Amino acid sequence: MKKYLIHSLLPLALLPLLACGQTPVSNHGKASDAPAASSDINGAITAKLEKTYAGQGLKVQSVRTTPVTGLYEVVVNGNQVVYVNEKATHMLVGDLIDIDTRKSLTEERNLELSKVDFSSLPFDKAIKEVRGNGKLKVAVFSDPDCPFCKRLEREFAKMDNITIYSFMMPITSLHPDATRKAQQIWCSPDRAAVWTAWMREGKMPPKVADCENPVEETTSLGEQLGFNGTPALVFPNGRTQNGYSPMPHLQEAIEKNQ
Repeated sequence: MKKYLIHSLLPLALLPLLACGQTPVSNHGKASDAPAASSDINGAITAKLEKTYAGQGLKVQSVRTTPVTGLYEVVVNGNQVVYVNEKATHMLVGDLIDIDTRKSLTEERNLELSKVDFSSLPFDKAIKEVRGNGKLKVAVFSDPDCPFCKRLEREFAKMDNITIYSFMMPITSLHPDATRKAQQIWCSPDRAAVWTAWMREGKMPPKVADCENPVEETTSLGEQLGFNGTPALVFPNGRTQNGYSPMPHLQEAIEKNQ
């Protein structure tokens, strides 16, 4: 996986974990609409940040006002939210809290930014498994060597009313052999059976001839969607969840977000 520029920009303690299992996040709430910054301020902040962090390839996606006078919300690569002053001489990383409502405006904004158009996902590049009536649906970005992904798969095995679309997203910086396994699984005659046997039972994927596969493309897609760890779940209503969660919480989250 590419090194995220944000690692060079922000304190590590304040970042989402770059690990195969992240803390589960329930997606709810809506960020209040905030007007965009004026063109002059937008241009000044964008120019300063992109020049300062040119070596990390930082790109500013948007600049908006906040309820705090003189403080601006900036969204950069990977849908990361930071705050700067008008001249971008100082940066704040962390949650902006509305004291009266006790809500994190940063969390609400992150949830808004993380929404995904489920119907636009390239399902032909996913491993599809239908369990029972297949009524519920979920897409998962998974690493074949991620222990949290395997734990999630064992929870899926307890469900009998779900269709699971697994997009392989090997994180080679953590699991050097994950890409090879992902490609072998995809090239297997019955990739769904091989995938579930490996992830849920630990049966090593059999060696098969190389073939054209979408592993690089699905990994890139996961990065573009802002997933910096696995598993990452995408629900039909567009909401996402980072990390493993056990039953019955898993089923409840999937049912709520159809």
